[in-house]
Amino acid sequence: MSVLADIISATIVFAVPLLLVAMGGMFSERSGIINIALEGIMIMGALMGCLMLRWLNNAVAAGQMAAQLGVLIATLFAGVCGIAFSVLLAFASINLKADQTIGGTALNMLAPALAIVLTWVVQGQGQTTILIPDWSRITPATFGLKEGSKFFGSPVVPQDAVTLKVQNDFLQNLFFKQTYLTTLLAVLLFAAGVILLYKTKFGLRLMACGEHPQAAASVGINVFKMRWAGVLISGFLGGVGGLAFTLAAGSGFQSSVAGYGFLALAVMIFGNWKPWSILGASIFFALFKVIGAYASSIPFMPQFKGLEGVSTYLYPMLPYIITMILLILTSKKSRAPKAEGIPYDKGMR
Repeated sequence: MSVLADIISATIVFAVPLLLVAMGGMFSERSGIINIALEGIMIMGALMGCLMLRWLNNAVAAGQMAAQLGVLIATLFAGVCGIAFSVLLAFASINLKADQTIGGTALNMLAPALAIVLTWVVQGQGQTTILIPDWSRITPATFGLKEGSKFFGSPVVPQDAVTLKVQNDFLQNLFFKQTYLTTLLAVLLFAAGVILLYKTKFGLRLMACGEHPQAAASVGINVFKMRWAGVLISGFLGGVGGLAFTLAAGSGFQSSVAGYGFLALAVMIFGNWKPWSILGASIFFALFKVIGAYASSIPFMPQFKGLEGVSTYLYPMLPYIITMILLILTSKKSRAPKAEGIPYDKGMR
């Protein structure tokens, strides 16, 4: 039961960055701008968010600030820094009409190098890991509960003691072993994203700019502004997603997000640029990542006895193998925005 709770909890926490970053890519590409730079945006958001957590550590440790308020500030700061980094892509792609794929690739190459330099500047040369404070995780104490406290108010009778302990351990692992504020924020951001895209004039105009910008411009929509807005929203969600991934990984920031930005692109394509499909794809891919991590604890997973070390490398490859297979199988059904990747020219009709 505890392994099941761990798998569910880890799946949720690793689905969050995929969901946020894929949603960010969706907003950008729905406006007509290909955002290959999601990996770089995640790195910069994670870097700045972790630096903010590090800076707030003394205030939280001294009791001058609530722990989750510190996480909220760091998350918002990560999103703002993601916006700042995405400005480079927006300016090059929209104003200069540069090749969007090359621009995004350049930013992906810039981000890890810049992250290492900034980390050295802050922590000293050679110190490439920014440690995450323990207080960033949501614990029972966050809600005024004690570690190990029971979730059931009924008195414990001897014959039910074992059952109650199993239930209590299951809930403890499910809700408090790997729970961060970014998970709750992701729910709010997802709901806001769905409403913004489908229920507001802004969202409908954004999608129009990604399908037929000339037609949108003919009815008075400023295509340049809408595309800028799409890329900046993408930057905010990518920055928040970068910090969410670093918190989920739990080992500290090391100038990398392990290719999660590219995996988020695959999730976006597999989700056909639609929020609810992206949500399902995020959970699906996160599940396979977690299964790969917990393979040795799952009884029915083959352990390849006699082939030492095979499972150590094979199971972590699962999400990427599944990604390639599903993209091959679903590529014919995917329909990207028609004007995606095409620089807008007012003179074209």
